[in-house]
Amino acid sequence: MPITSVTKDPAALTLTIVADFPVPLARLWQAYVDPRQLERFWGPPTYPARFSRHDAAPGGLSHYAMTGPEGDVSRGYWEWLSVDAERGFEVLDGFALEDGSPNREMPSMRMVFTFEPTDDGSRVTTTTHFNTADELAQLVEMGMEEGMRAAMSQMDDVLADLRTFAADLPTHTQILSDTQVRISRVIRGRVEDVWRAHHEAALLQRWLLGPDGWTMPVCQVATEVGGGYRYEWEKGEERFGFEGELLESAPPYRSVTTERMIGLDAPGTTNELTLTPVEGGTLLALVITYPNAEVRDMVLATGMTDGMETSYRRLEDEVLTPA
Repeated sequence: MPITSVTKDPAALTLTIVADFPVPLARLWQAYVDPRQLERFWGPPTYPARFSRHDAAPGGLSHYAMTGPEGDVSRGYWEWLSVDAERGFEVLDGFALEDGSPNREMPSMRMVFTFEPTDDGSRVTTTTHFNTADELAQLVEMGMEEGMRAAMSQMDDVLADLRTFAADLPTHTQILSDTQVRISRVIRGRVEDVWRAHHEAALLQRWLLGPDGWTMPVCQVATEVGGGYRYEWEKGEERFGFEGELLESAPPYRSVTTERMIGLDAPGTTNELTLTPVEGGTLLALVITYPNAEVRDMVLATGMTDGMETSYRRLEDEVLTPA
């Protein structure tokens, strides 16, 4: 059990949990900023979490859902208030409605995570600040302390699993729900450079090509929220493309776009790109929302993941690696 102390302070309206781990500080930090790892321990074993959004940056949001053994779902959100890499972060944590918006009928709390090295590894101190004594009592009675103990008891296995989240692994696709998938890969490059490579036409045309032999003669990038973009590829007589609108942009860590195939009268997708600095480079997470499960499965069956991996290798080798 990694938890070394739990302290309730009714006068200060805080609950403080200290946990120690025999791993380097960078490894512990990465477990919290990588949604693939965080969702393996944030929920108790009987209520595993799934993060559909995780912006480890000031002003960002995280959305998660914990599903119980009977199929019951408890949703939550984080509003990111501050981030100091490998030292700590602060979030507003609360209950959420089905659409991810805050449930104002339930308490929210401010959580401060502090990371520090120790002689034997590293430590994370989680201090939860409650608004009132009644809210503290309510959440403790709901099992918050026991839930956090159960959740953090899973962390040793996550931290020991170096291979699943290694920086040299290829592109991975994870199904999040009937309509959502998450594409993940660590890109060997700085966040700022990976962002530029996704938002400058001259760079996109060098790497976003999929399998060998394709070119990108049309690359019109959306430069502001509400603007449109259009990408077209060709190989011999073959040609296809996508177009859409930029819905959100928060350089250099998050952008949201719509996407639809040119000339196809069918519902498109919403694509949420998040970039997070991690050991070894930049964790790219792309959450794609499809109109239904059938479309999701049809697109995945085209070999999309393999094509994206070819493009990401090209991005590393020909754009991000100095000549």
